[in-house]
Amino acid sequence: MNEVLRNVVIGAVAIGIAIALGWYARTYLWRRKLRRKQAFFGLPQNSESLLVVNRDAGGPDLMVTRNDVFALLELSALIKDCGAHAQLITHDSAQQGFGERTEFCVGGPSSNRRMAAHMHSLLPGVRINTDPEPGPDRGAFQIGPERYRMEPGITEYVVLARLTAGQGKEARPVFLFCGQRAITNQAATRYLAKHHERLSRKYGGNSFVLLLKVVNSQAYGPDVVELVADVTRAAQEQAPAPKNSHRAKQ
Repeated sequence: MNEVLRNVVIGAVAIGIAIALGWYARTYLWRRKLRRKQAFFGLPQNSESLLVVNRDAGGPDLMVTRNDVFALLELSALIKDCGAHAQLITHDSAQQGFGERTEFCVGGPSSNRRMAAHMHSLLPGVRINTDPEPGPDRGAFQIGPERYRMEPGITEYVVLARLTAGQGKEARPVFLFCGQRAITNQAATRYLAKHHERLSRKYGGNSFVLLLKVVNSQAYGPDVVELVADVTRAAQEQAPAPKNSHRAKQ
């Protein structure tokens, strides 16, 4: 009887140790994954961040488009997952530098002054046609020698960037979501939420600028997104005269 009891006790202890080790391993992996996520977004526990919102170019001040609201919700979930806090401010009230708090800036330069300032200072190689008059180049991107025209609802482009403004890896990053239409801003935030682990492995704490293409948004919304190119180098250099235009095949 004593032998049986001893075996039962030993088995129970072994099971307890196995459970404890499994719990410790899962906790360790979860914490390591969280730390990597926090480092990539520049969002340590209980830190503060900024959500800089644009406005509907055709509406009154403080009016945010439906798709940009969805983009902000995507970003808010990421911030919450990191255990950080977000302050929502309008583009024309964000009068401060960068590097102290992580910033998420949403919207094109025509509706977001903060975005226009970031593009001018940090991405001189990206030019965006903000002419309100209809035409084939309305809203077009020029990145280096390449020009990317949009066909609303069919082929649209968005720039997704993580930048540290040359302040080193310890500076809090600025994330830019600069699209040709509001739905492309949402597509870029969704792409970041889905692929941030891969982007973290590839770029670490370095800056990057990606050009994304949103395919057939009139049917698929912001869900079908293709990576066109890593345009970091071209975006950070002064743009030359355009040579090539990219449009969807007819």
